[in-house]
Amino acid sequence: MDFRTADVRELAASVASGERSAQELVAHALERIDHLNGTVNAFVAVAAERAMADAAALDARVHAGLPVGPLAGIPVGVKDLEDAAGFVTTNGAAIYRDAPPAAADSALVARLRAAGCIVVGKTNTPEFGWTAKTDNTLFGTTTNPWNLEHTPAGSSGGSAAAVAAGMVPLATASDGGGSIRIPASACGLVGFKPSYGRIPTPEGAPGWLDLSAKGVLGRHVGDVVTALNVAVGPDPSDSTSLPLPLRPLGERLGRPLKVLWSENLGYGTTDAEVLAACRRALDALDGAGVQIVEATSAFTDPFDPWLTIVGACLERSFAPFLETEDYLGVDAILQMIVAGGGAVSGRTLLHALDARAALTHELATALRDVDVLLCPTTAGVAPRLDLGGLGVVNGEETINWVQYTYGFNMTRSPAASMPIGCSTLGVPMGIQAVGNWLDDDLVLEACAVIEQVVPFTEVAPC
Repeated sequence: MDFRTADVRELAASVASGERSAQELVAHALERIDHLNGTVNAFVAVAAERAMADAAALDARVHAGLPVGPLAGIPVGVKDLEDAAGFVTTNGAAIYRDAPPAAADSALVARLRAAGCIVVGKTNTPEFGWTAKTDNTLFGTTTNPWNLEHTPAGSSGGSAAAVAAGMVPLATASDGGGSIRIPASACGLVGFKPSYGRIPTPEGAPGWLDLSAKGVLGRHVGDVVTALNVAVGPDPSDSTSLPLPLRPLGERLGRPLKVLWSENLGYGTTDAEVLAACRRALDALDGAGVQIVEATSAFTDPFDPWLTIVGACLERSFAPFLETEDYLGVDAILQMIVAGGGAVSGRTLLHALDARAALTHELATALRDVDVLLCPTTAGVAPRLDLGGLGVVNGEETINWVQYTYGFNMTRSPAASMPIGCSTLGVPMGIQAVGNWLDDDLVLEACAVIEQVVPFTEVAPC
């Protein structure tokens, strides 16, 4: 058994049929974590005995002929920005090191458990998920299983590294500026950010308003779709949650796709190696009958209004700690963002919200005669750890290696990253598919076609 290549649906079906046990799957996950986590540092907390007990209870249900769900026995890691009962939710921050364990699961985790998943532990994340490099003073640095000198990106880097290393076949993630899609690209995974509201967040005030959506990371489109279909749907405690889709997500639409391609969204610069990989993927799509239209108009760079909203939200999150000694240990750049967020006026925040409305209109206009937009997931390959969060684009160090994702948080769009090959550094690269809000099916259709015509079968060498 190798979680790096296994199909989640087949694994779950084998548990539900009694062909193999949930305990076998969980034991394999724990062995893999024990073997690799000292090097990769994907998991920050593991509850081995509890996971094995949960697996034994599920196996007992199978033997009793009781229903066990479409994800029966699947070990899962939970990003340390959301609650899993019995685990401390540290948010990657030392100021939460002594917080009490969560009394209940988040809505996403609860729905995954109800579908048969077994939570084995929590995965690493940067402080409050604010950056595309996964490290913090509490748990240290997570490395990329494809090349240990590189970052798995972030902020769902622990989850991405755990799946890429075959520690678990699924892990939860969240995305307020690319935090599902960027690590998916860096680790050769499928990462899908659903339309905002698809997966409810009834746990309290949202951390980043309605920028951030929850999802999962997996190796195949089918893995992610199976998890999505048990996670979506309304919650009466979340007034932004959406009704169930009219049909299950991921069902093939069975019609030709027409896509809009942009190499830089009109405001960025893309590394030549990333662009070449995208061009090869486009050639394969064209050969499969996908109609490709080159974008001629530019999108507005969304960074300033996005950062205005994020800064204000981070200041709210840190407000209880600003006068404490623990706050002095918070990353210096993050402290600057928090300070800037505290200085945001109501008028400035409203201007940022106006900008997101304009961006949504821009995207809808661009997609008027096509199904989805395709562009690079990131402008550069996931960088070396020693660059401190900077990336490299065409030989130049830059913070802007992740500039193509956060605009689609502003528009609440469904957006995905699909693996399309490895760079000369051995680190994977991805192409991003984006749709209008609620057009999740079109994005997933594009993902399925990309997976079919640009198969990515390599696994991390760990």
